[in-house]
Amino acid sequence: MIDAKEAISEKAVLIGIITQQQDETQSDEYLDELEFLTATAGGVAVKRFVQKMEKPNPKTFLGVGKLDEVRAYIESNGIGTAIFDDELSPAQIRNIEKVLDCKILDRTNLILDIFAQRAQTSSAKTQVELAQCQYLLPRLTRLWTHLDKQKGGIGMRGPGETEIETDRRIIRDKIDDLKKKLKTIDKQMAVQRKNRGKMVRVALVGYTNVGKSTLMNVISKSDVFAENKLFATLDTTVRKVVIKNIPFLMTDTVGFIRKLPTQLIESFKSTLDEVREADLLLHVVDISHPNFEDHIASVNSVLHDIKCADKPTLMVFNKIDAYSHETIEEDDIVTERSKVHYTLEDWKKTWMNDKDETSIFISALNKENLEDFKETTYEEVKKIHIERFPYNDFLYYEYKEDE
Repeated sequence: MIDAKEAISEKAVLIGIITQQQDETQSDEYLDELEFLTATAGGVAVKRFVQKMEKPNPKTFLGVGKLDEVRAYIESNGIGTAIFDDELSPAQIRNIEKVLDCKILDRTNLILDIFAQRAQTSSAKTQVELAQCQYLLPRLTRLWTHLDKQKGGIGMRGPGETEIETDRRIIRDKIDDLKKKLKTIDKQMAVQRKNRGKMVRVALVGYTNVGKSTLMNVISKSDVFAENKLFATLDTTVRKVVIKNIPFLMTDTVGFIRKLPTQLIESFKSTLDEVREADLLLHVVDISHPNFEDHIASVNSVLHDIKCADKPTLMVFNKIDAYSHETIEEDDIVTERSKVHYTLEDWKKTWMNDKDETSIFISALNKENLEDFKETTYEEVKKIHIERFPYNDFLYYEYKEDE
């Protein structure tokens, strides 16, 4: 893993591919995201290398010629790290290292490193450590090749056990210990959730860096850590919120991302339990991002995986203050109008206006349309509250907050 102090000035090259499943536009988008991930980890992306291929080379990921081109650049510019946009197999990492002779990271390794830097609570640290161990286990061969020898000495002759097998056993034991520790933490968290009683639970979900924590701070008047970096929030935060006269619990969860490592989904199950047990989801979207529709699809995919796709959901389109669109000149008769030319009003007339899909447009940073957001959230929470407490109808008389 990248050492946080070492990574501050670490120069890296980014490497991706264009395939039948991933065209040039998608490849650029993924590499943009990889560059943001690199910056979040503390590195600096100095150059990108992209190759068109039918499928990745099973031995070296890239073709031999492209790999030589990367090696020449790394050697002439003193680059210490090469970061690949896809997860590499242990064999690929081993073969690439022989050619490039520098530190090799893949997208999974990079995300795990960021998670390791961001983890604050015992729960998050344990979950990250488990994911790291699961990632590390099949890759021990490249890390410990100098130990891959038979033990010798008195009483150790014969077949014995190689160092690599010993290390594998140590990692497996560590994984078992971490899983036991997580079970204990899960029980504690389950008790915490149970102790919250029957209050309506609202969970903020969405792609990473869409402004969930900023929205949480504004609505709950709390001070959840927020900054313009990926995975700024790793630990789940729960706050009590009161809108008008209905109290409910709001949870800020870890952001999702495309190509989210399977190890993380597996180890962060307890964190995702907060989403599973929520009564209402606020799906926050950064509408100023050119690929926000892809982000929505990625989040919906994860929600489907954790069986939360059918929960009541309010779509919250954030960062309207940063939204911009392309324009077509009046005398331009060639350019066809597409989504890049949509104004916010145009977007509001699309699927976002679906009667089955409640949408609200806000700027959490500039506090634009927050009263509309509160009113819409109140109405959604009220529906759930009435079902849960049918005899508390006195709560719903017209009530005005003090300005």
